[in-house]
Amino acid sequence: MQPRRSYGLAAMIVAVLLFSITSSVVKSTDAPGSVLAMWRMFVAIGAWWIVVLVMNARSGAGLPSKRTWIRCAPAGLLFGANLALFFTAIKATSIANAEFIGSLSPLVLVPAGALLFGERPDWRALRWGAISIIGIALVLFGGSATDTATASGNALMVGVVALWIGYLLATKMARREEISTIHFMACAVPIAAISATPLTLLIAGGEIWPLTGRDWSVVVLLALTTGVGAHGLVVFAQRHLPVATIGILQVGQPALAAFWAWLLLKETVTSVQIPGMALVIVGLSAFTIISQRRAVLPIVAPAASLSVREGPPDPIIGSDPQVHR
Repeated sequence: MQPRRSYGLAAMIVAVLLFSITSSVVKSTDAPGSVLAMWRMFVAIGAWWIVVLVMNARSGAGLPSKRTWIRCAPAGLLFGANLALFFTAIKATSIANAEFIGSLSPLVLVPAGALLFGERPDWRALRWGAISIIGIALVLFGGSATDTATASGNALMVGVVALWIGYLLATKMARREEISTIHFMACAVPIAAISATPLTLLIAGGEIWPLTGRDWSVVVLLALTTGVGAHGLVVFAQRHLPVATIGILQVGQPALAAFWAWLLLKETVTSVQIPGMALVIVGLSAFTIISQRRAVLPIVAPAASLSVREGPPDPIIGSDPQVHR
């Protein structure tokens, strides 16, 4: 195995592990999920701008332009709403339900990419998407009587997925303007606070402040491990691994999240849900591979042909529906 491929695989494995445990960490606290999401976002803003300033000092990469801020605005607003509602949904349903519902977004993104960006996916892949839908039905309706899942929480998670799809499509549009990953995140995350903050105030009200010491430790932990660390590892891996490999590795994330929920939170996984999880993973894996034979998904393809005008060159963000939480 080539050293670079080994580094890429190691980076992706660590990133997937970090993302998979996020839901359990959020659910283990007493603070409202939207509050954790909002404060995590503010910590991440500071971290990303430290990166921008360091890169500017070292390489003269410059700061994001006004045009960059404008181009990132739609994606940032959708991202903020998505985060606030996702962290809320985690508290209102089981982690297995939330993660596996979220994993189905590629089934919408592939046809959306064909309509909006002229992509040419292999439509035979949709049959595997149907298998994933059967699997998710088993996960949703096969829970035990003591499961923490609720119908309202599942419905909220569907809305979260819709926002995530919108965010990824808006990201694709912004990235066509040749915006570097660092500048995109440095602009999108502050803009996300514009939509996340009022939603948090509406959902949590007076619980927005103060937080306990444990809650603050969770906020900082999530900001550094996922808000910066895991995202950076995925970007690094995109330089060394095929897109299909990255997609396959990330398909296992929901199953890992369900495992962490069972281990850390004692959430139950029934005998009916296990084959459903397997169907989702197999279906999405085959869907990802086959759909990329003719054209790469718009949100995951490294834009090798783009010459970055702002900031250091790096691949696009967004290689998976789970990746930016």
